[in-house]
Amino acid sequence: MNNTAKTAGVASRTKSRRSSLFKTLSSRYDLYLMLLIPIVYYLVFHYGPLYGLQIAFKNFSPAKGIGGSAWVGLDHFQRFVESYYFWRLLWNTISINLFSLLFAFPIPILLALIVTEVRNKAFSKIVQNITYIPHFISIVVMVGMLMLFLSPRGGPLNAIIEALGGDPVRFLDSAAWFKPIFISSNIWQNMGWQSIIYIAALAGVNPQLYEAAKMDGASRIRRIWHVSIPGILPVIVILLILDVGHFMNVGFEKILLMQNNLNIDSSDVISTFVYTTGILKGEYSYTAAIGLFNSVINLVLLLLVNRFARKKAETSLW
Repeated sequence: MNNTAKTAGVASRTKSRRSSLFKTLSSRYDLYLMLLIPIVYYLVFHYGPLYGLQIAFKNFSPAKGIGGSAWVGLDHFQRFVESYYFWRLLWNTISINLFSLLFAFPIPILLALIVTEVRNKAFSKIVQNITYIPHFISIVVMVGMLMLFLSPRGGPLNAIIEALGGDPVRFLDSAAWFKPIFISSNIWQNMGWQSIIYIAALAGVNPQLYEAAKMDGASRIRRIWHVSIPGILPVIVILLILDVGHFMNVGFEKILLMQNNLNIDSSDVISTFVYTTGILKGEYSYTAAIGLFNSVINLVLLLLVNRFARKKAETSLW
């Protein structure tokens, strides 16, 4: 009798929760229908292709298809790790992302602090507009601008060098100059757009904290250090975790457009190698294994940084 009553109680609570869930869904059905579009997008274009990851462990043949291709295990991974270009690709990928993280990540934060601290709001708006505009320049146009600006024949920078008595420098043909040019142009193009979220976060900092610090005699630098930065620290940590989550991903379009035989020692990264070898040469299984290797490193870094941030900063993605 007692067990029957318990079972009936559990069934009643389950039915009540289902009824409450149905009422919630029906009352906000329009919002859930809007959510259906991104869900379908991610299922089709992000989770659906995961089925094809098995070709990284097969000798894929388009004629036989994914199911009919023979399994080769970890042969493709072993081939990549033992190749002569493995360490060059790995170093170029890591160094570009590492230097970008060290130099490019703090710039939008500094820009946001400068914009919010400027008393002349008209000047602040002008600075924001000027720094936002480069974000809307396409990659092809950006690389074309770099070629014109850095050209050894008539380029403005080389014209200045020659006016000072120096010899023209072939910047885009030099392996030593490739990474500084790539990273600095990315900073110039994206710093304004990336600063928007920090400006929004700074707008949410309690103004009373600034007033209290000012009454205590804190200078503007101290107010920034002790009020502004701690106020946006959770946002900084979250964006840092997201950046580390795709640490090994370097957009291959811009690198591919800037790449040539003279700078390939510095410009050849995993993403461009996957494109040239997998798409142009048709080695699908081999490059699928390289892409999976890349993604696993990203996942491990994301988990480690998220765990570290949760312990030290008490802020994390989950």
